[in-house]
Amino acid sequence: MIAEGRGEHEPLVINEAGRPVHVRFDNFDKKAINVLNRILEETDAEIVVSSDWKLYATLEELGDYYESQGIKKRPIALTPRLVDFDPDSAGLFHWKGWLERARCLEIQKWLSENEVKQWVAVDDLNMSNEFLKPGLSNFILTPKSNEGIKQSGIDDKIITILNNEINE
Repeated sequence: MIAEGRGEHEPLVINEAGRPVHVRFDNFDKKAINVLNRILEETDAEIVVSSDWKLYATLEELGDYYESQGIKKRPIALTPRLVDFDPDSAGLFHWKGWLERARCLEIQKWLSENEVKQWVAVDDLNMSNEFLKPGLSNFILTPKSNEGIKQSGIDDKIITILNNEINE
């Protein structure tokens, strides 16, 4: 499973519900699509969307959009929204690291409710154990948000974790 966050995989969102998805989101970067497809082929991973896209499109709409962009697999799920399973979190978006903490909790909640053999979360938000206590053990930071998985070596790190070649 790849829990997908932001970076070049997250097109610009035009918040106009009801409009076609291809109008709501910009096109994916072609090089990023090639990298993602290679990862999917070499690992047989599935995609779970953890980004804010889940606020602007349904899983089916995102699947159609991924296919239209040339991605070989449709997302299988969206992580839950923190406010849906922790209503007390609703007004807490004011301290440093909250967005990272919220995304991390959403991913952890999804993982706790699903049987997943091996997983990795990739994002330009730092959800590592070094930044958050606790953070995500199988996390890869893409520090250049406009480069995402196109950054040198990121794809190999993802493939290594997903093929269970290291123990996290």
